[in-house]
Amino acid sequence: MKKVCIIGSGSWGSALAIHAAKLGHEVRLWSFSEDEKDLINNEHKCKFLPMATMPDSIKCTTDIQEAVVGSDMILHVTPSKFTRDTVKKYKEYVENQPIILCSKGFESATLLTLNEVVHEEIPSTKIGVFTGPSHAEEVSLGTPTAIVIASQSLDVQYLVQDTFMNENLRIYTSSDVKGAELGGALKNIIAFCAGIIAELNMGDNTLAALITRGLTEISRLGVAIGGNHNTFYGLSGLGDLIVTCLSEHSRNRRAGRCIGKGLTVEETKIEVGQTIESIDNIEVAHKLAEKYNIEMPIVNTVYDVLYNGLKPQEAVVKLMTRDKKCE
Repeated sequence: MKKVCIIGSGSWGSALAIHAAKLGHEVRLWSFSEDEKDLINNEHKCKFLPMATMPDSIKCTTDIQEAVVGSDMILHVTPSKFTRDTVKKYKEYVENQPIILCSKGFESATLLTLNEVVHEEIPSTKIGVFTGPSHAEEVSLGTPTAIVIASQSLDVQYLVQDTFMNENLRIYTSSDVKGAELGGALKNIIAFCAGIIAELNMGDNTLAALITRGLTEISRLGVAIGGNHNTFYGLSGLGDLIVTCLSEHSRNRRAGRCIGKGLTVEETKIEVGQTIESIDNIEVAHKLAEKYNIEMPIVNTVYDVLYNGLKPQEAVVKLMTRDKKCE
């Protein structure tokens, strides 16, 4: 059995804590919120997972040193915009345990992936990326799920696979950290667009076109940045894209629906009530497309919806009437 430190008590961090505790591992869950800590420790509930019960063995703390020291691994599960600041809080307590990134996104100010952010802060640490089609709500209830652990270190791949894999969670290994990260971050943008389509009452044909052409854009940019083309057609790319575009569990899809209704970005954030990675990622992807000179019409059009006043219905027409192309 392992000592598992989980940094972040949101839905995904709590779901991973539940899974690890059920497997018999010692789980220390760090939260920035005293209220969330008390809810988990005293009532064994996570406010983001109303259907799930937190096992009694999970210990939640607001003391980040207590959470990290003595652990065998650190699962980092904070929103991407808080990654660097949170790593700075605990990096002095990291010894030789790997850091496993379970968040999806970029650092907006630098356009860095989260793996690159952690490497800048703790150059000597081994890093993994744990990603794939995995809604926290379903993992917390034991729904069969398959995901990927990507790392340059075989030891990290096997550690995560051996620690967390069971009949409910199948874990594949990969060495393509960049591809796995980018698939998880960029798919949120397409899911956001899927929400807009749903709110505009467009059909399955439209959604299929969005997913297919969206995957083309994701892989095009991902390969330019350094990912492996095949990775984007695996669990961390296509798999994650499908589940996020189709499910009402997806907060990014829900955010797109809000924009489709005519809400502002700020109103959408209030309505969804949780971090919406896609909104920040759209701006980052737009900048990356310019930086690498990559054609990304879906990304650029939804950027115009958010930041240049383009109406969602007009955005669809704009995409459908682009110059003729060969697939």
